[in-house]
Amino acid sequence: MANNKALGTGGRKSDKDLKIRVKTAKGRTVASTKWLQRQLNDPYVARARAEGYRSRAAFKIKEIDEKHKFFRKGMRVVDLGAAPGGWSQVAAAAVGSTVEKPLVVGIDYLDMDPIPGVILLKKDFTEEDAPAMLIEAMGGQGADVVMSDMAWPTTGHRATDHLRIVHLIEIAADFAIQVLRPGGSFVAKVFQGGTEHELLHMLKRHFNTTFHVKPPSSRKDSAEAYLVAKGFKGRTEGEDGQADE
Repeated sequence: MANNKALGTGGRKSDKDLKIRVKTAKGRTVASTKWLQRQLNDPYVARARAEGYRSRAAFKIKEIDEKHKFFRKGMRVVDLGAAPGGWSQVAAAAVGSTVEKPLVVGIDYLDMDPIPGVILLKKDFTEEDAPAMLIEAMGGQGADVVMSDMAWPTTGHRATDHLRIVHLIEIAADFAIQVLRPGGSFVAKVFQGGTEHELLHMLKRHFNTTFHVKPPSSRKDSAEAYLVAKGFKGRTEGEDGQADE
């Protein structure tokens, strides 16, 4: 009989053997079973629980900021598509937002539990009155960072999904141009297919630097990436912030 040493394992199970395996169950689809197994074996999910973040997505904005440094103490931040709140948690800690002086405003049509130092609005950002509600929540003051993790539920049709996410980025970028202070930053989720040339061209006119980044916590098999625009140049008088100005 071959021993463990001869097999080169030394009696230690491989990482593959150590993975939690989830069996299919009545009422659970194969896709949901695979998703559950991936979640249970995801180190970022475990870290999020251990560090008190509401989702693994918190590490995405945290890693992007660690490298590109757009958060600073005292800044005002708007979080579009905030649920379940991981990005707002990271932003609140980074800028020193408190219950007494909230510097972060988040918006989403989904319910969210309160976050200390964050003003949360239950509202669909695509609705016409949403920008005004955000500006009112900020006390009429400008923002230093506008970040968006918004995404529509996918249809499975790549071209349609791409157009839908580009639409979200466009309205988020338009809002950012309306409310950002000079020097501010804009961060938004994009998907495979990149950012439309017209939108990217518009952002390059309004920001000193624009680039795409895929943080380590973004799954390798995911088509998502993040668009970062830094150094907002400010708006000129009469500018409406539209991409076709």
